[in-house]
Amino acid sequence: MELLDFIFRLGVVFAIYGFIWGMIEFAIKLLTAGRSRSLAEIYLIKAIKYFFLVNVTFLFCIEENNSSMVIVNQIVIAGIILLTYFVGKLQNSQNRMAIFQVMSGGLPKIQTPLFNLRLETLIIVLSLGIFSALWFYPEAAFNPMSEWFHESIMNIEDTPIFGFIFKVIGFFFLLNLINKMLSAFTFLLGGSMRQNSQDNRNDDDDDFSDYEEIK
Repeated sequence: MELLDFIFRLGVVFAIYGFIWGMIEFAIKLLTAGRSRSLAEIYLIKAIKYFFLVNVTFLFCIEENNSSMVIVNQIVIAGIILLTYFVGKLQNSQNRMAIFQVMSGGLPKIQTPLFNLRLETLIIVLSLGIFSALWFYPEAAFNPMSEWFHESIMNIEDTPIFGFIFKVIGFFFLLNLINKMLSAFTFLLGGSMRQNSQDNRNDDDDDFSDYEEIK
C-alpha cells in the first residue's frame, strides 16, 4: 500500500509539472510569434524539461519522505517510473510521427512533427544519468528553478479544486503505469518461455539427428 501511495503521489507531481511546463511552452510560443522551431530548438527545450523533471522528482523523494519507505527504495522506484515515463513519451512521439506520415501520403504536403530517435534516446539516457548522479551530489538538485517548480507543484496539489483534478489524473497515471509494467513483464516472460521452447525443440532435433546417424 505504501508503494502504491508513493507512485500515486509521484503521478500527481508529474501531472502538475506537465501542466506548468505546458504553460511555459505556451508563453514561449507567444514570444516567438508562432515561429516554426528547428530540430535543435525542439530537443533543447525537451532536454531542459526533462532536466528539471528529474530534479523535481529527486526533491520530492528526499523532501517528502514522511512515509516508512526507505529513501533509497524511493529513489530506485522513482528511477523506474521516470524510465517508464520517458519510454512512453518516446513511443508516443514515434506513433504520432507514423500517423502523420500515413496522413501525408497522397495528400497535399502536411507539416509533420520533427522527430529524431537518436536525440530522443540521448536525452532520456542523459536525464536518467543526471537523476542517478543526484544521489551522489544531492546539493545540485537544490537550484532556484527546481525549488520553484517543487514549491509550485506542492501549492497546486494543496488547492481544493485543482488539487482534486490532478489527483484524479495521478490515479489514472498509477493505473497506466501498472499496466505498462505488467505488459513489459508479460512480454519478457513470454519471450523467455518462447526461447526455452525453442531451445527444447532444438535439443529434440539434435537427439533425433544423432539417432538417425547411429541407425
